[in-house]
Amino acid sequence: MPDLYDPRLARPPGVPVTFQVTAGVAAVREAPLPDARLVTQALHGEIVDVFREEGEFGLCQLRRDRYTGWINLDALSAPALEVTHKVSALRTYCFAEPDLKSAPHFLLSLGARVAATGRTVGDWTECARAGWVHACHLADLDAFETDPAGIAARYLEAPYLWGARESLGLDCSGLVQQAFEACGVLLPRDSDMQAEWAGEPVENWQAPGALKRGDLVFWTGHVGILTDPGTLLHANAFHLAVAAEPLAEAIARIRSVAGDVTCVRRVDVTAARGRATSWLPAT
Repeated sequence: MPDLYDPRLARPPGVPVTFQVTAGVAAVREAPLPDARLVTQALHGEIVDVFREEGEFGLCQLRRDRYTGWINLDALSAPALEVTHKVSALRTYCFAEPDLKSAPHFLLSLGARVAATGRTVGDWTECARAGWVHACHLADLDAFETDPAGIAARYLEAPYLWGARESLGLDCSGLVQQAFEACGVLLPRDSDMQAEWAGEPVENWQAPGALKRGDLVFWTGHVGILTDPGTLLHANAFHLAVAAEPLAEAIARIRSVAGDVTCVRRVDVTAARGRATSWLPAT
């Protein structure tokens, strides 16, 4: 059972310096090495606390979900700017000019935060440290979706990538975290944490009529979301992509590698939106 002393969530010792992700996405690695395992990602605009540096990497804790790891300092800048909007499209480019024929700087994924400078040209919004983003791909920070399963479906066929949560590739718990955050509910990063802290358990989930769209189905080390009572959508290593399949077939196949379903949980998005959580206390 995870807790706040888990090395993935524990606050590193020392006095941190605040930085902000200014690359399109920052890889968070388990060691200060370029080819160390990816443990999560921080999207553009996220705030991170850097506790110490080692070579070109900083030991960071993400303000957003407490996750800890090493980020290449080239992806970060200081001081942190106040963000004003978030990306509402699955992905979008930020351009050098308010012109779609100008050079793209980098991609931004759904949920990335930007700091608008106040300058606009037509339908384009200038964003500090990013470039020009089309306004139709931006939303106010307090604009929320209502259907996590619908958000997850927007990632269909995205490649499976361990530790990722961007639109170009992601893992099972990254998909679930992204889907619920778009609806205003931040879940913890990994599937074992989500199995412990996301919503409430659905008792007797195998009973007829017990399951609903949006329910989360957990195995040891894996999670998926239901698009209807009989269909599971999940980023998985079998399809090597985000895929939808009959829940019964998924249960039968996964049993041989990860055992039986460990639990099903349901998050009441309306009730949970903006509510303080036990796993994300103030630091």
